[in-house]
Amino acid sequence: MNYEFILIIAVIYIVLNGVSFFLFASDKKKAVNNEFRIKESTLLISGFLGPFGAVDGMRVFRHKTKKRKFYLIYVFLILHTAAIIFIFWKFCL
Repeated sequence: MNYEFILIIAVIYIVLNGVSFFLFASDKKKAVNNEFRIKESTLLISGFLGPFGAVDGMRVFRHKTKKRKFYLIYVFLILHTAAIIFIFWKFCL
């Protein structure tokens, strides 16, 4: 097994989650300051790519928690968790 490839994928995944967290933080700050906002579609795409960061951003900043379409991010989180468990089970055990 090529552990360097796994490490690169893990780093990219962590960065995607960090970017997602940052986008939710930035949009909340812009909302408070009544500035130009980040598109909801952008936030949802970032939530699809990095759901752990998106959920953390939603909780920490209390942002987009009441909008129904953002419940999709929790579905993305479950799917990502299942995929991570499957990949770990299939390739690492």
